[in-house]
Amino acid sequence: MPAFNWQPGRADSLPDGQIVINGKSVLSKHIQAIRGMNDILPTETPRWWLIENVFAELMAAYGYAEIRLPIVEKTELFKRSIGEVTDIVEKEMYTFEDRNGDSLTLRPEGTAGCVRACIQNGLLYNQTQRLWYKGPMFRHERPQKGRYRQFHQLGVEVFGFGGPDIDAELIMLTARLWKKLGLADDVSLEINSLGSVEARRVYRLALVDYLQQYREQLDEDSLRRLDTNPLRILDSKNPQMQALIEAAPKMMDFLDEESRLHFDRLCQLLDTVGITYRINTRLVRGLDYYCKTVFEWVTARLGAQGTVCAGGRFDGLVEQLGGRATTAMGFALGMERLVALLENSPLPKSHAPHAYLLLAGEAAERKGVLLAEQLRDRLPGLRLQVNAGGGSFKSQMKRADKSNALLALILGEDEIKRDEIGIKDLRGNAGQISIARAELTDYLQNMLTL
Repeated sequence: MPAFNWQPGRADSLPDGQIVINGKSVLSKHIQAIRGMNDILPTETPRWWLIENVFAELMAAYGYAEIRLPIVEKTELFKRSIGEVTDIVEKEMYTFEDRNGDSLTLRPEGTAGCVRACIQNGLLYNQTQRLWYKGPMFRHERPQKGRYRQFHQLGVEVFGFGGPDIDAELIMLTARLWKKLGLADDVSLEINSLGSVEARRVYRLALVDYLQQYREQLDEDSLRRLDTNPLRILDSKNPQMQALIEAAPKMMDFLDEESRLHFDRLCQLLDTVGITYRINTRLVRGLDYYCKTVFEWVTARLGAQGTVCAGGRFDGLVEQLGGRATTAMGFALGMERLVALLENSPLPKSHAPHAYLLLAGEAAERKGVLLAEQLRDRLPGLRLQVNAGGGSFKSQMKRADKSNALLALILGEDEIKRDEIGIKDLRGNAGQISIARAELTDYLQNMLTL
């Protein structure tokens, strides 16, 4: 090792990423988060709360119940549901063996786990279900803006409804979600039908026959998909292939009569409620279990990662995973992409305290703790932050202002002697007043009501 000059208290870099401090070599590299798995900081969480709370309220309004699912499932579940020759199963899943030698996988999507839970717990026998869930998903792919290795989804799955009315309901509730979030002008709806399993099989053969004629024009990704998942070629973003894809056979020309009537009725229902949509014949979705209706809400504001919500019918999946034949449909929306769409919107203030309690002196600290707990007992909706760690009145006031609280409650020796509490308006021009401590609960109650 080359020699390094050092002085007490000075750090010198070493080739292996260590440093020398007071003659001792110590590690200098901090442990970093795994690439593509990001921290969600306190400055960001208010927007997450906003989306999650609005979504939960919307689900309750439409009669949907929450289900909470494991993050880890048996690998076989995803191989059987998603398809062994999909990109997710072949390249993207986080799969490992546990101590018993079982192959387990961090869930790459939520539908398969929800179906497994419904079958296992008997939720589908002579029943219909409207369910929703939230949580992280995991895919080992190249991280980029809007696409991460750990990403978060809100998902909805419905079971036992075979008609287009439930398809329309899922689309209508997502449209209402955009309105509630102020994003209605930022997203647009695309829909398509993949028909029955048999119609999709016939179309696949026709598509492969067409593409085989132009093998020399296919890029490497499309050549690989030609033998495994040719419908995914229609999703290619390669500009050199767009004319070729545009001239390809259209799924709509291969629909069975039932699927055509189903899709026509869906369009009529969307027209009735005034939801604008575009029929995108190249919309296929990437998973093997989809049939009939598929849809996406897309935006032009996020570059290549423009899909913010997507879903469709998967009528054969329950039977494929061992249950009785059950019609089903669902969708998932990406939290990170919704948060990105809201990044220029005003930050929700609901997380900020209503009041910050300043405590000047030991006597105030003792009495202030009791006062704070009494206020929390009497006013369950009150968000009250109490100063901790001492500090001068000036420093405490700075903390109060930084907390974004509406009011500063001031308790010091003078207030204790007079049995009062000082109240300073931190967000307006009302100045500072003093009121009797016995009146504080009513004062804060009126503030909460306003």
